[in-house]
Amino acid sequence: MFETLGRFNYRRRHLVLALTGVFVVAAIAWGTGVFGSLANGGFEAPDTEAYRAVRTIEQTVGRTGTDVIVLYRSDSRTLADPAFRQTVESHLSGLPTDEVLRTTTFWSTRSPAFVSKDQHSTYAVLTLAGADPEERLATFHKIADQVRQAPAGLDVKVGGEVAVFDEVNTQTEHDIVQAETISLPIVLVLLVVVFGGLVAASLPLFVGGLAILGAFVVLRALTTFTDVSVFSINIVTMIGLGLAIDYALFIVTRFREQLALGNDVETALTVTMSTAGRTVAFSGVTVGVAIASLVLFPVMFLRSMAYGGAAAVLVAMIAALTALPALLAVLGHRVNNLRLPFLKRGGGLGSTEHGAWYKLAHSVMKRPIRYVVVLVPLLLVLGIPFLQAQLGGVDHRALPAGADSRTVTETLQSDFAGAGGSDVLVAARLSAADPAAALAPYIAELERVPGVESVWLGGYEDGVASVVVHTHYTSQELPAREVVNGVRAVTPPAGTSVEAGGDTAALVDLLHVLGQRVPWMAGFIVLVTFALLFVAFGSIVLPAKALLMNVLSLSASFGAMVWIFQDGNLSGLLDFTPAGFLDATNPVLLFAVLFGLSMDYEVFLLSRIREEYDRTGDNTRAVALGLQRTGGIITSAALLLIIVVGAFATSGIVFVKMIGIGLVIAITIDATVVRALLVPATMRLLGRANWWAPAPLARWWQRHGFRETGPVQEQQPEPELTRV
Repeated sequence: MFETLGRFNYRRRHLVLALTGVFVVAAIAWGTGVFGSLANGGFEAPDTEAYRAVRTIEQTVGRTGTDVIVLYRSDSRTLADPAFRQTVESHLSGLPTDEVLRTTTFWSTRSPAFVSKDQHSTYAVLTLAGADPEERLATFHKIADQVRQAPAGLDVKVGGEVAVFDEVNTQTEHDIVQAETISLPIVLVLLVVVFGGLVAASLPLFVGGLAILGAFVVLRALTTFTDVSVFSINIVTMIGLGLAIDYALFIVTRFREQLALGNDVETALTVTMSTAGRTVAFSGVTVGVAIASLVLFPVMFLRSMAYGGAAAVLVAMIAALTALPALLAVLGHRVNNLRLPFLKRGGGLGSTEHGAWYKLAHSVMKRPIRYVVVLVPLLLVLGIPFLQAQLGGVDHRALPAGADSRTVTETLQSDFAGAGGSDVLVAARLSAADPAAALAPYIAELERVPGVESVWLGGYEDGVASVVVHTHYTSQELPAREVVNGVRAVTPPAGTSVEAGGDTAALVDLLHVLGQRVPWMAGFIVLVTFALLFVAFGSIVLPAKALLMNVLSLSASFGAMVWIFQDGNLSGLLDFTPAGFLDATNPVLLFAVLFGLSMDYEVFLLSRIREEYDRTGDNTRAVALGLQRTGGIITSAALLLIIVVGAFATSGIVFVKMIGIGLVIAITIDATVVRALLVPATMRLLGRANWWAPAPLARWWQRHGFRETGPVQEQQPEPELTRV
C-alpha cells in the first residue's frame, strides 16, 4: 500500500504539487476566514440543570448576566458630588439606545452595591442588544471606543462578560502571532543544524504551513454546522505545526538515508514511504484518535479542541504522505543543496550502527532492573501532587494582570462591599396569582442554607419566577459549591419545579459531566490504541507496555501541573496568578493530547525496532539498533516540538500557558526518561516476549498485519549481557 503510494507520488509528482498549490490558494482565500466564525466561551456543559435554569430565566424573566460593566473613579470627587453624577450620566446618555437596551446605575437603583467603600468609585451595568454571545460581542465592538473614552475628571475601565470575551479574543490572536514569532526562527535554525542544509530544513516548515492552512479549512467548514471555540486555533497552531515538523523530519531523514545508500530517487522514495511513511500513517491515526476522543464530551471547548487537533493531525499526516514525497521526487539529490560547510551531516541521522545511542541502549540493557527500579518509582513520586488536585472553572484570573476586564472584576470584589460574592439563580416554575406569597416558605428555607446571605425574588413572568440566592463566597470557592448543593436539596412547594443555575452551579454540573465521561474517553483511547499498535507490530505485549509507559509519563506531568499552577510555584517566573486550582477541562485536554504525542514517539521507535527484529530475529540487537537509528531523530523531533508548544508558555491566557508548559514537561519526560531509558530496559527484561501474541492473533497478523519487511529470518540466540 505505502510502496504504491510512494511510486504514485514519484510518477505523478507534478500533478500532486499542482493540486497542493490549488489547495493552498483556496485555504488562504477561504480557510483563513475562520477567525471571524469562531465562538466565545464554551466552558459550560449544556443540557444540565444549571444550563437549563439560566436559559429558562433568560427566555422568560430576562437576561441575568452583566454584559458590560463600566467602572468610574475620581480621585478628587465622591458620589455625593452632583458633578460626579452629571458626568457619568452624560457619558452613558451618549450611547446608542438601539445597541444598549438598558443601563443600571447607583442613581437608577439607589443600591449601595454600586458605591465603593471610599465613595470615590461607582459602576454602571449595560445590557446589550443581541440574541447570543456573538451578536452581543458585535454590538460591543460598535460602542467599545465610545464607552472607553473617559469623560473629563474620571477614570474609566470596562469589564463584564462581553468585555472579557473581547479581551480573550484579542489576547488569543496576539498570543498566536507572538508564539509563531518566537518559535519559527528558532525552529528554522534547529532544522538547519539537524539537516545541515537549508533546502532540507525548509521542508518541515512547508508541511507545517499546509497543516495549519488545512486545519483552518476544516474548522471553517465545521463552523457552518456547529459552534467552534476560538481556542481551537491555539491547538491547531501547536499540534499542526509541531507534528507536521515531526512527520516531515522522519520522512526527509529516511529519504536522505536511502539516497546516501546509492538508491535512485524513485527507489529511495518508495522505500521511504513503505517504512517511514507507514510509521507516519500509524502515528497520525493514533494521535488523531486520542485527540478526537474529546468529542465524547458535550462541552464546546473540549469538542472544539477535538475538531482542531484532529484536523491538524489529519492534514499534517496527509501532507507528509503526499505533498512532501512529491516535492522530494522533484528535488531528488538537490534535497542536500545549500549545505552549510561548518555543519557536518551524513545522509541521515543515526546512520552509524555503533554510535552513542547504540551504546546507551546497550548500557541500559546491561542493567535493566536497576533502571526500572529507579525510574518507575521516581515518575510515580513526581505524580503524587496530582492526588491533591483541585478542579475549578475559568474566571477573570485567566487574563493577564492589568487587563481592564480583570481589573474591573478585582476592583468590584475588593472595593465594593455589596458587589462581592456570587449568586445561585433558581428558576421556579409555578402557577400562582401571587408568586411572592407562594414562594415565601421556599425562600425562608433557602435563607437557612449554610453560607446563604440573602434571598430575594428577582422577577416573575409566564409562570417562571427567578429566585436569587446570594452568598459571600466567590463562584470558584469550594464552600460556594456546598451552597449550591444545599440550595438544590431544599424541597420546593407542592406544584412547583425548580432548577438551580449560576456560575458555581454550572461548575458543579461541569465537574459531574466530566467525571461521567472521562472513563469512557480513557477506555476508548486505550482500546483503539491497543488495537492499532497490535496491527502495527503484531504483539499484545508491546501495546500493554506502551500504555503503562504513558501512564507513568502522564502522572509525572500532571503532578508538575499541580505543583506549578495550583500551588503557585514558579508563578513569578512564568508570569501568572495562581488560582489555587486547575481549570477542570485542562487535565482532560492534556490527557488526550499527551497520550497521543507519547504514542507518536512510541510508534516511531518501535517501528524501527520491529524492522530490525524482522531482519535479524535478535531482540537485544534490534532494540539497540532501533534506538541508534531513531534516538537522534526522536530527540530532534521532541526538541522542535518543545520549541513550538513551549512558545505558548508566553501566552497571557493562563490555561493556554498551562497547556504549553504541560506539553513541554510531558514531551521532555517522554523523549528522554521513557523512550531512551525505560523502553530499552523493559524490552530487554521481556526479551522475545515483546513480540508475543496468542496463536490465532499471531496467524491473523502474519496474513493481514502491516509489515515493513519480509518474513522474519531465522532467529539467532540473543547475546549475553551482564545484568546488574
